[in-house]
Amino acid sequence: MTEAPPAPAPRTRRRTPWRAAFLALAVVAVAGGVAWALLGNRLLVVRSVTVTGTHLVTQAQVIAAADVPLGTSLVGVNTGQVARRVETIREVASATVAKDWPDHLAITVHERVPVVAVRMAGGGFDLVDPTGVIVRWSATDPARLPLYMTSVAGSALHGDPALATVTAVLAELSPALSGQVANVGVEQVAAGPGVTASEAYQVLLGLRDGKTVMWGGTDSAAQKNRELAILIHGSATYLDVSSPGTVVTR
Repeated sequence: MTEAPPAPAPRTRRRTPWRAAFLALAVVAVAGGVAWALLGNRLLVVRSVTVTGTHLVTQAQVIAAADVPLGTSLVGVNTGQVARRVETIREVASATVAKDWPDHLAITVHERVPVVAVRMAGGGFDLVDPTGVIVRWSATDPARLPLYMTSVAGSALHGDPALATVTAVLAELSPALSGQVANVGVEQVAAGPGVTASEAYQVLLGLRDGKTVMWGGTDSAAQKNRELAILIHGSATYLDVSSPGTVVTR
């Protein structure tokens, strides 16, 4: 009697390496999702806010303007929006906001710096930055800032081109001359085909020793500084360096 051939062994499915890796990653992803759902909202939240760079405003003012309550999800904080809210504070020129994981928010403030003082009709002085924004008010004439000779109120100087020219000139003065400026005025030049943007306004400097300097526009600053360094110690009380190379004194 012929024996029947043996039955074939059952086939076993071999798990390929990529399939095993995929399953492992899926498990990790699910576990991570569960961990995030359970812990993320409790761990990655704002627990502290620090502010640096403040002198004119308080840290409390900045934190209030930032409007990021403790417990807010740090992931969801829009740093650009927070910075713009802080910049609504008048004394703040710009702000940067950074997330410091896992639970901290850092705000760096750059405050406005006044460059001139404007006498107010009702008394006191508005201290104004280069863009014409009033940084603060002072009851007395601040000795460290030149007085801006203008009939325009400080509140109306925002974006004023004449003030922009004045502050540009003040920035280009040599340190020795800058420290001598007591007041500064500006005259507008009649428009014409030969008048450049730098010549549209002529800046006049009143020095603390009583001398007057007609600086002119914002052009040729280096040469004007060199000429004044020589002439400033003479007996002349009026020095016109608005056209470098042809200085007028009297």
